[in-house]
Amino acid sequence: MTLVPRDSDGTFDGAAAALGLTASAGVKTLVVKVSGGATVFVLIPGTRRLDWTKLRALLQVNKAALVTPEAALEVTGYEPGTITPLGSRSMLPVYADERIAGGRIGMGSGSSGFLLFTDADPLLASLEAVSGDITS
Repeated sequence: MTLVPRDSDGTFDGAAAALGLTASAGVKTLVVKVSGGATVFVLIPGTRRLDWTKLRALLQVNKAALVTPEAALEVTGYEPGTITPLGSRSMLPVYADERIAGGRIGMGSGSSGFLLFTDADPLLASLEAVSGDITS
């Protein structure tokens, strides 16, 4: 794992390019509330959109929605834009889009000043992430 300072404009692209990666290596960490009140982390490539129908099917629930920024901060301890499943205030199940596997990725580090770059496979394994096709 490598922590890299964010560009002065706060974007991912410059930091990724310095490591030889493209924008497609960026991963968004979403905090989602599902039927029954459970909250989960959802990891998706930054260049793709979450497909709610596919996510609900993977989770085997009828309802799923993003939590508010305030709720995400309360659950994780991280401000939106910095959220990571690592070191979160709450241990939440992790669901990941299958396209993340097999490469080097960059994601929020919990700090607005840094991005975290790591190999996806060991990260997903350590989080016991459930992978599936959840984006379009």
